[in-house]
Amino acid sequence: MKNLLFAAALSLGTLTAFAQDDIDNTQSEATEVIATAQDGFNEITSSDVPQAVSDALAKDHPDVKISKAFVNDKGQYKLEVAKEDGTTTELYADSEGNWIDM
Repeated sequence: MKNLLFAAALSLGTLTAFAQDDIDNTQSEATEVIATAQDGFNEITSSDVPQAVSDALAKDHPDVKISKAFVNDKGQYKLEVAKEDGTTTELYADSEGNWIDM
């Protein structure tokens, strides 16, 4: 009888742990989506970044590579870029490739 109770308790504990992992993962994904939506930028592929912005990046920041790209309804681009040393930063530009402060 003790073995049956032990097995039941062990099963319940395991199921609870897996349920908590699923909740944590879902909350992380939801937080990321909300953060992007709150700042008004929607993620795009780096190939969707206008050529003028890509050219400005290559000219003014030749040591970075685009990690993620975003655009808002005003045609402004937020670029998450990684430097050669592994650090990351955000740059903002208009569709003409002019850098803007945000």
